[in-house]
Amino acid sequence: MSTTDGTGVSEQDGEVHVVQIYPRLSQDTTAYCPVQVSAGDTASAIIHNAVVTLGLDSSLTYCLLEARESGGEERLLEAGDCPLDRVLLWPPETQKWHPPSHGYYFILQEQQANSAGKRVETIKEDYDDLCNLPTVTEESVLEALRQRFYKHKIYTYTSNILIAINPNKFLPVYYNPKYIKMYENQPLGKLSPHIFAIADVAFRAMLNRQVNQCIVISGESGSGKTESSSFLIHCLTGLSQKTYSSGLERTILGAGPVIEAFGNSKTAENNNSSRFGKFIQLNYLESGVIRGAVIEKYLLEKSRLVSRDKSERNYHVFYYLLMGASKDEKEEFHLFKPQDYLYLNQGDVHLDDDEDLGQQYKRLHQAMEMVGFLSSTKKHIFSILSAVLLLGNVTFTLSEDTQVLEAGPAEVLSTLSDLLKVKNELLVTALTKRRVVTANCTVVSQYTLQEASTMRDSMAKSLYGALFDWIILHINHALLNRRDMEESISCLSIGVLDMFGFENLQTNSFEQLCINYSHETLQYYINQNIFKLEQNDYVSEGISWQNIDFTDNRGCIQLISSESVGLFDLLDQECSLPQATDETFMDKLKQQIQDNPLFVPSQNTEPTFVIQHFAGRVKYHIKDFRKKNTEHMRPEVVSLLRSSGRSFLHHLVASSPEALFRWGVLRATIRILTVFKSMARQRAELSELHETVQQSYGQAVQVNTPPSEPLDFSFDRSDEHPIDIFEDIFVSYEKRKCYATFHFLFSELSVFMMPHFVCVFYRKSRGGRQKQLIPKNLMNLRSLQHIVGVTAHDRTSKSIFHPHRTSKLQTVNAQFQASLKKLMKTIEKAEPFFIFCVRSNAEKKELQFDNELVLNQIKYTGILQMIHIQKSGYSAKYTFKEFVKKFRMLLPKGATATPEHITELFERMELDKSTYQIGKTKVFLKEKERQLLQDTLNKEVMRHIIILQRWFRACLIRLHFLEKRDASVIIQVQFFFTLPSYTPPPYHTANQNSGRASRNPTIRISRATRALQWDASLDREITNPKELRNLDEFLGNQVRSPPGKGKDTLSCLHWRCACFEGKNGKQLYNFSWPLCDQQKPQIGYKDLMKGFHNKVNSLAGSKEKGEVSLVVNLFQSVLDGFIRGEIKRVESEPAKATKTTKKRRKKKQCPDSPLDHLFSTYQVNIMQSCDLCGSYIWGMEKAYMCSACKLICHKKCLKQIITDCSTRCDDNVPGSLHFGVQVCVLTSKANPVPKVVELLLMHVELNGLYTEGIYRKSGSACRARELHQILETNPEGACLDNYPIHTISGLVKRWLRDLPDPLMTFSLYSDFLHAVELPEKPEKIRAVYKLIEELPPANYNTLERLIFHLVRVAKEEDHNKMSPSSLAIVFAPCILRSPDASDPFLGMKDVSKTTLCVEILISEQFRRYKEKMQNIQELEYAEALKYTIQCNNFINPRREIQLSGFSSVYFRIK
Repeated sequence: MSTTDGTGVSEQDGEVHVVQIYPRLSQDTTAYCPVQVSAGDTASAIIHNAVVTLGLDSSLTYCLLEARESGGEERLLEAGDCPLDRVLLWPPETQKWHPPSHGYYFILQEQQANSAGKRVETIKEDYDDLCNLPTVTEESVLEALRQRFYKHKIYTYTSNILIAINPNKFLPVYYNPKYIKMYENQPLGKLSPHIFAIADVAFRAMLNRQVNQCIVISGESGSGKTESSSFLIHCLTGLSQKTYSSGLERTILGAGPVIEAFGNSKTAENNNSSRFGKFIQLNYLESGVIRGAVIEKYLLEKSRLVSRDKSERNYHVFYYLLMGASKDEKEEFHLFKPQDYLYLNQGDVHLDDDEDLGQQYKRLHQAMEMVGFLSSTKKHIFSILSAVLLLGNVTFTLSEDTQVLEAGPAEVLSTLSDLLKVKNELLVTALTKRRVVTANCTVVSQYTLQEASTMRDSMAKSLYGALFDWIILHINHALLNRRDMEESISCLSIGVLDMFGFENLQTNSFEQLCINYSHETLQYYINQNIFKLEQNDYVSEGISWQNIDFTDNRGCIQLISSESVGLFDLLDQECSLPQATDETFMDKLKQQIQDNPLFVPSQNTEPTFVIQHFAGRVKYHIKDFRKKNTEHMRPEVVSLLRSSGRSFLHHLVASSPEALFRWGVLRATIRILTVFKSMARQRAELSELHETVQQSYGQAVQVNTPPSEPLDFSFDRSDEHPIDIFEDIFVSYEKRKCYATFHFLFSELSVFMMPHFVCVFYRKSRGGRQKQLIPKNLMNLRSLQHIVGVTAHDRTSKSIFHPHRTSKLQTVNAQFQASLKKLMKTIEKAEPFFIFCVRSNAEKKELQFDNELVLNQIKYTGILQMIHIQKSGYSAKYTFKEFVKKFRMLLPKGATATPEHITELFERMELDKSTYQIGKTKVFLKEKERQLLQDTLNKEVMRHIIILQRWFRACLIRLHFLEKRDASVIIQVQFFFTLPSYTPPPYHTANQNSGRASRNPTIRISRATRALQWDASLDREITNPKELRNLDEFLGNQVRSPPGKGKDTLSCLHWRCACFEGKNGKQLYNFSWPLCDQQKPQIGYKDLMKGFHNKVNSLAGSKEKGEVSLVVNLFQSVLDGFIRGEIKRVESEPAKATKTTKKRRKKKQCPDSPLDHLFSTYQVNIMQSCDLCGSYIWGMEKAYMCSACKLICHKKCLKQIITDCSTRCDDNVPGSLHFGVQVCVLTSKANPVPKVVELLLMHVELNGLYTEGIYRKSGSACRARELHQILETNPEGACLDNYPIHTISGLVKRWLRDLPDPLMTFSLYSDFLHAVELPEKPEKIRAVYKLIEELPPANYNTLERLIFHLVRVAKEEDHNKMSPSSLAIVFAPCILRSPDASDPFLGMKDVSKTTLCVEILISEQFRRYKEKMQNIQELEYAEALKYTIQCNNFINPRREIQLSGFSSVYFRIK
């Protein structure tokens, strides 16, 4: 039988070990290849297995490299080397599971040719930050990026700027949940570059500086901006603790896939190109809890809907719908194949990914449900999409006889009428005839064939644009927090800006001009923040600085957008002229801006011009510029859709959603009044008829009226199948004619109060059924106005028939410029972070690095200049006042905010003069020196804290000494005066007649021996719940047998104490531990006797003190009899497996939580990878994630787990000490709580619950050290009775403080702080308890025991003066400590939050304790009452007992 060492590596050749091989190849491969390896396998055999598994070209030569330590040398393994021997030399934590982030792993790559046959592996140094390059040139930067790219390191820093190279494939090692946890609270640059690090730094900067932040993503089309924004949103919602905000984060994450489906498409440069710009603003409370979000969109490219290049596709949602819809849906929405639609068969119709498109359709459904769309709303949306596609199939012909324009085919028009719910005649009229309304008349004319096709395409584009606007509006309503409109609470925000990428297509039109103009504006903002503002600050402060030149693109922006002579203004002027054409517009451009060096008109008759952008020259085709600039929803279309019987379309074409809402409410109100009047008349007629019949027959005749039962608004539906609100509420009432009108009335209201979008809430009834309540997040006028105001900058314009129109509709470019200016004002108020996305190649090939293309992007984005300014500049800036305020403790006393004192400090610290400069009003520092100053400040603060603690303790000890000295003097004086008159009691006086002054010592020894033998049964412990239940009944019988009137004082005292012990026994059985009611009891009879002895002392009066020992002995004899009987009962019963044991066996065999992992279901929002098999986990799928180590995998892979949870301890770790050791080392299945802790807590509970200030006062330091040494080596041999109780309580706190990882763990520290910052108390409690469940088992059990102990202490607050808040103040620093011990200010700032967290735990457990004890007392009282009644009935069966108020209790018990 093979054995395995502590690391899990096989020690014999027969056992197989799994090793992960990471390929570093140019072609498409998986992230890693798991290979089974035994001890005798060589490197050549492993290479062969990996090549076969990965399906690589076996004709090539491959080599295996061993990487040791991140960024270090990579060693080439010879063919005969044994890789498993190398694994044994790695750190233990990397031997079972070795991801690249740990620094130890194997690499497979192609063998490079070498004529000498020598090793070629001498890898150059890998630079995470380009500012660390020894020489900064274009070639060195390109080479550094290329090397990192082929190592799958797509992220690189330039100081605090991130460069991301798009690999055109998903890299699974980057985005799993554990990486969010890994980069949380880590300074930038400490770990390898990652986009999650930028998100975390922005989040921390927002909280620390209380300033809004903005993350700007820049790059050309195909560089990965959309994916980067998704990763940022995913990380930012994770940092805000997603389980604490009532599903808001879930809504935010669901909004992304919905918007991408409707706004993204496949282009020549990008398979998932955003055809609109978006700005996502996440709003947070000042504590970091997410409060709401806003999504702003800019300029949807609607022309793509009707025409595009051959290599491109239409919007994703059309292909999702056509390839993923079921047969019923295809029939309902009248769907065909993609090649049957004109709007789809112009480009790429070869769908080789149809299976993936079908899966995307299912994910879209799930995302729409996450956002809050109902099934009826989704049907409306899909019907509109089908109608948009069918519009392209409408054809026009001129009849030969009458020259009348006719539309067809008839079946297409019929289907369109059915989908839009409009009349066929009105649809044909809108498509074929133009109507002009003037003040005097209405003119109707016929379109030409070309105009009719244009009208058809315009209708399709405007309808799709209105649908996209509606989706954005209602997603924003789902993300709206109503408190933002009701409360004036200051909020912070982080914005993620994902604007259009620079585009240079084969045919560039008006859309590309707007896209590139926005990219120019964004680049100008980047240059201003990185170069101009920074260098202006250096120059104004007068420090020595050599200016770094950068490309200023202000001229290009003025060429396009300047007033009067800008390209956009000239276009608007042409659009206002009725006789203008594309040729006249081209002539005007040549006249006005031909002299601009950035503008080059065409030299031939081709209507084109060229603009020199900062990213390159772009040739624009002027065709349709005017038409696209004035594209609105035409009045014929608005009039047609307003006549639709589908109310959903009314919302799409409404020029004012607020007005539509008001009119809807008014119309519903009028209908309500009409229905009420009608019902009142019917009721009056029925009443008259009823009275007439009564008078005629003299008796009441039943009238067939509906029963007066209330309407049932409840129905049982699953969350997985969304329902249409209120559609089937009245199913049982529709059959009754009397209620048909009421159903109609309510449906009228629901149309306007719940416009196809709600958030549904469920409540569980007592029977366990789910009852749906009336939706809470209904739209009202105030919320609608708020959302419309947010999204009004970029909504589809609607033109309506009006004879006296005074204002013209805004042009598309004017609207776009206004929204862009508003956006720039928003981000200028925030602190920016920049991410530059780089396209790796133009062919969209996976893991291919095109040197020329990347170098071109490096040039025009100015990355080289950014490296120079970040390397030469100063990242830390302080004004003199800010510097002195922050670092005052490092300055001499009386120092002022002057350059002299600051310079003196720098010289004293021996800082290099090249790393800092002092200007006129500011101090400039490099990041390394700023960190050195911060570390020095932290050390100085800690030194001052220690001095203060030393003086405070000295003063406190001195005060205690003086009090004790004065008390000793008083006692001595009193004793001196009372000693002559003192006579001892008779039993203390020696027998004068016996002649012996003391007892025979042999008798005392023999009595002690006999006492030990008699006390042997008390060594037994109660571990069986049945035994505890029997003890409970036994003590209850003792309580029910009160002494009679003639009994002596001893019996009365014994009965009173037995009452207490009976209550205490029930308390121990019924409330062994609130957090874990199923825990196996472990109660010692000796502990019960100690508690009984303490209670006897407290109950005994002054005259009964002498009887205490007799009462205790009497109770001990009674208890001994019970123990002997219980032993006989146990011996006589056969051993049976209890239900609890069976459940535990099943739980141990459960595959959901192997090897100490805490798995729970996890819905994936962005594509991730299984940590075990390496395959993808797609968005919206469910996986299993360990809440402790964040390992994520498929359900089917749970059985393949071979590694322990990384947060757990290895059972083989040697540990003989009991202080300063991880909790998991000190626990086992037999002892879930460390022995020392259980020993100390039990002693305090038996001897110190009534001691005043039990945990507030400190014991003797000498006695504490003495007991600490004993407990370290031999806890069982310590006699705690020999030490003061405050020494014991002090060691409890010391044991908790000495833990290397506190009970409430460093990893969950920030989560607990976020939990207590929630606004509502119930939310705080739920959040804290949710985190408690994520603790490792050893920490959980120990914390459980500690909190229960503190509850028992707080229960005796009247005696010990220790309230829950007082206990929280004492224990919060012990069990919830900051992981950053270097910064004392951080820990001091969090004291109130950590104290509140611990207080919540103690108070909530105390509340549960009191509730349970109250229930126990009520049951005991009812049981005693039943017993009394039975006794009285037995004595006098004919006597009736009148006990008012208790009869119902008795009958319930009976």
